[in-house]
Parts: sequence; C-alpha cells; structure tokens
Amino acid sequence: MSCAPLMASGSLWRLCFGAPRPLSAYGRRISVRFCSSRMTLDTINRAAVDRIIRVDHAGEYGANRIYAGQMAVLGRTSVGPVIQKMWDQEKDHLKKFSELMVAFRVRPTVLMPLWNVVGFALGAGTALLGREGAMACTVAVEESIAHHYNNQIRTLMEEDPEKYEELLQVIKKFRDEELEHHDIGLEHDAELAPAYAILKKAIQAGCSAAIYLSERF
Repeated sequence: MSCAPLMASGSLWRLCFGAPRPLSAYGRRISVRFCSSRMTLDTINRAAVDRIIRVDHAGEYGANRIYAGQMAVLGRTSVGPVIQKMWDQEKDHLKKFSELMVAFRVRPTVLMPLWNVVGFALGAGTALLGREGAMACTVAVEESIAHHYNNQIRTLMEEDPEKYEELLQVIKKFRDEELEHHDIGLEHDAELAPAYAILKKAIQAGCSAAIYLSERF
C-alpha cells in the first residue's frame, strides 16, 4: 500500500518510514513500518491506546535512566560494553514511543521528572553493588516490562488484532528484546547479587507501582 495519499491528507500516519534503520546492538532491526488505513484516531479505542503509549513511553524512559545510572558507575569496567549495548536498544524503544505519542496525540505522564531521578538512582545504586547487582536490577526490571507488554498484547488482541496490527508488532518486538536483556542479566551472574531474591522482589514491586501510576497520571 502506498503511503502518499495518507501523507498528503495530513493523516496520522506520518510514521511511514522509508529506508529501514540500522541493526540494533544485538542484530535486530528496531524500525517497524507504519502505514495503515485501519488504525486511525477515529477508529481506535482512544482510552486504551492513550494508556498503553503513555505507560510504555514512561517505562522506556525509566529504563534509559536506569542504564544511564549503571553506566555512570560501571561504564569503564569489563561489563560496560554489555550495559551500553542494552542501553542502545532502550534508546531505540524510547524514540519509537516518543514518535507514537506525537502520532496519537498522547500526553506524557506528569511523573516524568520523578522517573528521571528514581531511574538513575536505581541504576547507580544497584551498580554500586557490583556487576551482579546491576544485572540483578536488569533481570528484575526487564522481567516486569516483558510481563507488562504481554498484558498489553492480550488487551489489543481481544480488542481487534487486525486494527492494532502495527502497534502489536512494535510491542511484540520490544517485548522480545526486553526478554533478551533479562537473559543477558542472568548470563552475567545476576543471581549472585547480595540478597538477590529480596532485591528482585523489591525492584519489581517498584516497577508495578510505577506502571500503575504512569498509566493513570
């Protein structure tokens, strides 16, 4: 389908990307081509889509701040390149959801300044426990995000899988990459972090609270 008629009419789908973007740090293409005549501002469930995009944008922003905090502490150590590669993917995720916020006219959560500070503090604080602490944080956060993405996928599938096909593609791709980060954390001794089980539960409780608040505010 050609994107020209949609762009000419000033439609929502200005996100008809031309050339594909470069491969991500782990060899997967981040870009998803948006060009649909089914999913428009007039046909979508605005409340559901607003909630999904707002919380996902906030989550990816928080993840970026976590990795920034980890890099501030561990960036020059042997695990620095591993953290940087995961952070690069999170930057792509954040960019995509920033674009979707504009396309769907979604306002960001009012809690962005809080997630800025809390995210960096969480990343730096767990990194001060060493490589294992940072990776434990990664496992906890990415597991929570992947679970949250799965819930969104179920919601959109129940609503109308054909109408939300493009958005589903984005969420599924990012879900898979978050699970990849989760596995990388385990491979780099996350479970050897001090009080791993307690630390993981505490971080995931914070993630659940952040998701709840970002969806609504």
